Amino acid sequence: MIPANLKNAFLQIVGSENYDDSTTGRLVYSYDATPQFQSMPDAVIAPRNKSEVVDIVKICNEYKIPIVPRGSGTNLCAGTCPTEGGIVLLFKHMNQILQVDEENLTVTVQPGVITLDMIQTVEAKGLFYPPDPSSMKISTIGGNINENSGGLRGLKYGVTRDYVIALEAVLPNGDIIRTGGKLAKDVAGYDLTRLLVGSEGTLGIITEATLKLIPMPETKKTILALYQDIEAAARSVSKIIANKIIPTTLEFLDQPTLQVVEDFAKIGLPTNVQAVLLIEQDGPEEVVDRDIKKIAEVCTNEKAISVQVAQSEEHAIALMTARRSALSALARLKPTTILEDATVPRSEIANMVNAINQIAEKYEVKICTFGHAGDGNLHPTCLTDSRNHDEIERVEKALEEIFQKAIELGGTITGEHGVGVMKAPYLEWKLGETGIAAMKAIKDSFDPNNIMNPGKVFAKDSKKRVVVAK
Repeated sequence: MIPANLKNAFLQIVGSENYDDSTTGRLVYSYDATPQFQSMPDAVIAPRNKSEVVDIVKICNEYKIPIVPRGSGTNLCAGTCPTEGGIVLLFKHMNQILQVDEENLTVTVQPGVITLDMIQTVEAKGLFYPPDPSSMKISTIGGNINENSGGLRGLKYGVTRDYVIALEAVLPNGDIIRTGGKLAKDVAGYDLTRLLVGSEGTLGIITEATLKLIPMPETKKTILALYQDIEAAARSVSKIIANKIIPTTLEFLDQPTLQVVEDFAKIGLPTNVQAVLLIEQDGPEEVVDRDIKKIAEVCTNEKAISVQVAQSEEHAIALMTARRSALSALARLKPTTILEDATVPRSEIANMVNAINQIAEKYEVKICTFGHAGDGNLHPTCLTDSRNHDEIERVEKALEEIFQKAIELGGTITGEHGVGVMKAPYLEWKLGETGIAAMKAIKDSFDPNNIMNPGKVFAKDSKKRVVVAK
């Protein structure tokens, strides 16, 4: 627990209403959306402004108290689970959209802003913020930045990192750093903005972010292509890109996922096919019409048994909403749902999906697979029960083998969920000892007392294995 003298110091900074060390209060923030990870913090603190963040951090640095910055807790790699105690820092008060700059096409926000709230605000002005994590209804911009969140539109538009152009952050010693700006070009020194994005709260605390906006696309259309052959669906993905068409979204769902999503959404999705591709294109009307026609031709030529264009905006929205609901739909089936992500080159999607199915059969576990086929990011999702210790052990072995296979196919252990605690043991497979050492050197230079989200990214014991990538 926090010593009495330090508790009093924190209370003087934020007030009693923003400090909670009760058992119930701490329990709420002892876990995130990652199954099987839980650890009690010593206190939960909600600063009201960056000045209070600075004061809190200075105390924590002096007394080496761990700090876990937290948004809405949608993290899927245990990145916001306080595994080493300390304080959880909430940003519920720092949730303002500070400025929408229509001249420079930027929006400046505090870290606690809900992603969808910001998206709707800028869209009301005819502007567009493309990153769209499936959790955007509840996730915060600060969390998106710390995890470098992706989303369905990542194929065409990129991920969070591609839209963060300036940051204000509090360093572990309490100093404030400002990076980037509302600039089209800036090569003054190291790119600290991109370093902080995706750093999972291990280097500093983001207190303000300026994000790039673009004009809203004029129109969009959606296609649903059905397949009885997973490899044919994967070939379609590669052929669409080879035809120099970059869709807004290019999503894959296997048959088990389809069945569950349709049971949940009830919008008439086919459940008697092995896979579907859900494809959306946006832009000028003539470009969208041309691309959709060509995409339909590619899918048909690659043995799609049906290619359907959504006949209305309502139908298109329903299809995309159903896809975004995949995790919620799957989570209804078993007490424990483990949503993973592994990314491979898009040319290896069929091999990866087949490997996941074989691994599931080998370990006698149920795995449904869906994901962002256009950028090779798949989400094998294991439905299990954490109370069944034998099954959980088999699940962990299956996931480990899936990560191994992804790297063998030239991929990576995580495309958008982050490393956190869950994947820290496997990071060395991807980066090697030299890569890990370089990252640790950066961490040590920013945070010599290791107070910022300790225990994340860097595993105490890496899983040693020789991996030969293609």
